[in-house]
Amino acid sequence: MARKNYSEQFRRQAVDLYQSTPGATLRGIAADLGVERATLERWVDLYGTGKKTTADGATVSSPSRPGRRETPAGADPESPEARIARLEAENAQLRAEQARLTTEREILRQAAKYFGRGDELVNRFQFVADHSTTSGAGSRPGWSVKRLCELVEIERSSYYAWLKAAPARAERAAADAQLAMRIRAVHDEDTTQGAPRITAELNDGADAGERVNHKRVARVMRKHGIAGYRRRRKVRTTIPEPADQKVPDLLKRDFTAATPNQRYVGDITYLPLADGNNLYLATVIDCYSRQLAGWAVAGHMRTELVEDALKAAELTRGSLAGAVFHSDHGSVYTSKDYANLCNALGVTQSMGAVGTSDDNSLAESFNATLKREVLQGKNSWPDEATCRRDVFRWVTRYNTRRRHSWCRYHSSNTYETLYPATLPSAA
Repeated sequence: MARKNYSEQFRRQAVDLYQSTPGATLRGIAADLGVERATLERWVDLYGTGKKTTADGATVSSPSRPGRRETPAGADPESPEARIARLEAENAQLRAEQARLTTEREILRQAAKYFGRGDELVNRFQFVADHSTTSGAGSRPGWSVKRLCELVEIERSSYYAWLKAAPARAERAAADAQLAMRIRAVHDEDTTQGAPRITAELNDGADAGERVNHKRVARVMRKHGIAGYRRRRKVRTTIPEPADQKVPDLLKRDFTAATPNQRYVGDITYLPLADGNNLYLATVIDCYSRQLAGWAVAGHMRTELVEDALKAAELTRGSLAGAVFHSDHGSVYTSKDYANLCNALGVTQSMGAVGTSDDNSLAESFNATLKREVLQGKNSWPDEATCRRDVFRWVTRYNTRRRHSWCRYHSSNTYETLYPATLPSAA
């Protein structure tokens, strides 16, 4: 579920991300952050520095928006003829801009139905193929491939490569359909069989040219909804000594929830900097959709860090009353101040066993994913500002754009739209 209230810090970070990202556009950054383009544009007007980073890394002054003209000190007043000519030119420019926006709106309206499900990138290619001037789609007016590719944000070279490979894709699709029939025949005989056993059955006695790879079998089975029986692994709970457990473990390693805003997990992870120092990230993650409901970054590990993360979650959700928050036995989570905040927000605390990371594996997995996808093999961030900016962009995109296997390869925000009535309205 998209946030409705944004703190001043969030707005300033969004503006900084737009101005510092080489070649970034308002539309692209707004989509990553899950906000409207007009909203981000207002924030840029309010908090922006007037500087923008170009695609080659240079910093230039941001162009003035239409209608904002300043008269230099001491300049002569504009003559009536010059003013009429200027207004007519501006009027023509606005009409052209209106026509362009109308056309783009019509293109994107028709493109929307292509992005409902499946492979989004392939859907964009297909939309361009169906609506370009070279498609020959009856009496429907077509647009240039260049314009369509710009609007749906794909490279023309990638589109033409996809178009060139269409015959090969059709041939592979036909071969996969035939393989799916063979797989289903084997699977119907014993529905407990998975990809490895079915592959062995298909290859048993087959000629070299007819043998199939187990990865291909698994892919076709996934595509056609064929699956073997999987026994769920039994959850083994840990029973700690009463003296070591001040707060009970209410999750018992069951990181699922029937609805949003019911169960949360959280943790603190360090963000290494090149100078040897660290920043620290505290998280509050919804077990239902894996949405990062609240987070905070600081240069310390004091209780205020985890308090800020929980308060951010409360702002996102509108209310946390009745929710359970699960963590490890870190000193900040066992502090009296944090317990008081949980009581004030109506949150029930839960903690796993001391020294057992599996009792909070969902939060641990989130931390590992963040560092893997943002650092991409690097050991640290070059400086604090870059670290904050990269983390801000990733954790925001994590909710709005990043597809999660748990959410059936939807983003967590999209996944939660299936249950909008379960979330309380923000005050």
